Amino acid sequence: MHFESNHIYHIFNQGNNRQKIFFSKENYLFFLKKVHTHIKPFADILAWCLMPNHFHLMVFVRETNLEMIDNTGQTTSSRQTSLTDKNTSMADENISEKLTRSLAVMLSSYTRALNKQQSLSGSLFRQKTKALCLTRIDKVSKAWYVSNGIVNINLQIPEKQYPNVCFNYILFNPVKSGIVKRNEDWEFSSFPDTIGFREGKLISRERIEELGLRVLVDP
Repeated sequence: MHFESNHIYHIFNQGNNRQKIFFSKENYLFFLKKVHTHIKPFADILAWCLMPNHFHLMVFVRETNLEMIDNTGQTTSSRQTSLTDKNTSMADENISEKLTRSLAVMLSSYTRALNKQQSLSGSLFRQKTKALCLTRIDKVSKAWYVSNGIVNINLQIPEKQYPNVCFNYILFNPVKSGIVKRNEDWEFSSFPDTIGFREGKLISRERIEELGLRVLVDP
């Protein structure tokens, strides 16, 4: 995975062999705590959805050099860096390495906890977590949304609409997948927070507004 500051990414993965990764409400809530710990130090979360056998995160990577999270989930102190034209590339490399590592720690620590709880062993998630940049369209094909059946969109749309299409795809995933009839009925998604039905603190409403992301009536 590679991340650059001031860009939007869609991060997703699913259970190995499409197996379940969440078995109870407590599992979902535990995973969300890990998202808060391991992702929010580096990125503003725009949308999220946890499904029984996969997850979606849409994030905006900030222009900061923040804490490194080690494999125990603890943060090591570092200073915030003011970026210049000269050091932007180095800073992006730094943030990419840290966020990639933090994601890996998040998934491996969740896997250990769930395997212990369910008396399982081995890999819980597919080997490679995907992170698609939605604001560098030159690097994204028109079939930009592909992941073994759980993500599959092929639309002819203006490049500027890619982030909003992804935003709505994630929010409407529970209904499109047939789990619920109304998105607000699925607890493990940012949809209720986005439309004001719930006051969850994981998403950045300010960044969503700044980026002009909107919930569509019929995405």
